Amino acid sequence: MKKILKIFANKFLNKIQSIVDNSLHETENRLKLNYKKGVIELKNQHSQEIQNLTKNYYNLIKKLNKTELLPRLEETGFKVYSQFEEDGLLLYIFTMVGVTNKKVIEICAADGMECMASNLIINHGWNGLLFDGDEQNIQTGKDFFKANPSTFLIPPKFVQAWITKENINDLIFKNQFNGEIDLLSLDIDGNDYWILKAIIVCSPRVIICETHDIIPSELSLTMPYNPKFQYHDLPEDVKDYRSVSLLAMTKLCKEKGYRLIGSHKYGFNVIFMRNDVGVDFFPEVSIESVHNNPWTIYGQKDRWEKVKHLNWEEV
Repeated sequence: MKKILKIFANKFLNKIQSIVDNSLHETENRLKLNYKKGVIELKNQHSQEIQNLTKNYYNLIKKLNKTELLPRLEETGFKVYSQFEEDGLLLYIFTMVGVTNKKVIEICAADGMECMASNLIINHGWNGLLFDGDEQNIQTGKDFFKANPSTFLIPPKFVQAWITKENINDLIFKNQFNGEIDLLSLDIDGNDYWILKAIIVCSPRVIICETHDIIPSELSLTMPYNPKFQYHDLPEDVKDYRSVSLLAMTKLCKEKGYRLIGSHKYGFNVIFMRNDVGVDFFPEVSIESVHNNPWTIYGQKDRWEKVKHLNWEEV
C-alpha cells in the first residue's frame, strides 16, 4: 500500500509541476507579444488558483520529505503586487514555515497596489495593518481594497501617519496588532534602522525590509535619526544619502533574535527570520552572498563614491 501511495504521490507532484511550468511558460510568451497585456496576464497566471496549486506542491514535497526537490528561495519569486518578485518569495516562506495568525504590518504601503502585503491579503486571506503618510494614498488604497471581491467585506486597516520612533509602538498597539504577527514589512527610505530598533510591541516571525545596498558590505552605517526626513526633499546629487546598510540591519536583527535568510534578486529588499522559526528550511546566509549581484556591485562601485563623505552614523 505504501508503495502504491508513493507512486501516486510522485505522479501528483509531476502533474502539479507540469501545470505550474506550463502556466509560467505561457506567461513568458504572452509578455513577449505585448507588454501591457502581459502584465495583466502575469497577474492572471499567478492567480489565487495557481498560487494555491503551487502551495500544495511545496506542501506535498515537505510531507513526503523529498527536500531535494524543494527549490532554493531565490528560485521561487514572482510579482503580483510586490515591487519585484517578493510575492513569490513570501508565499514560499510561509508555505514552508506555516502561519500563526496571518497578521501583516506594512510601514509605508503607499496605496496598496504595489506593496509586500497585498498579495497575502487579497489571495491568501491575511489581516493587514498598512501605514502611509500621504492622505491621497490612504483614500486610493481604501478604494482599491473595497473594490476587490476578496477584500470588500473585511479590508485591511489603512492608517495615515507620519512614522517616527516615538509613535510607532502606540500606532501598532492602538490598531491591535501588538504581540506576535507573521510578517513586518518596512520600507521608508530613511529612518528604517531607527524605526525597526524602536519596535517592541510586536514580534514578527519574518521581517522584510529595504536596505541601502550601495553601502559596502563591511560597513555598519545608517543615516542619523531625523523624524522630519523626506527622501524626496534631498538634492538630486545626494539622494543616496539615506537608509541603512545591510550589515547595520543584520546586527540589529541579530540583537532582536533574527537571522538573514535571503533577498530579492537585486540585493536590497532583504528577509530576516526569527531564530525559533524555519531553521530546517532557511539557514542563515551571508551579507556577501546577498550583495553578489550586478545591481549591488554597480551601486557600490559608482554611487557610493558620491555620498560616502556625508554624515553617516556608525552603529
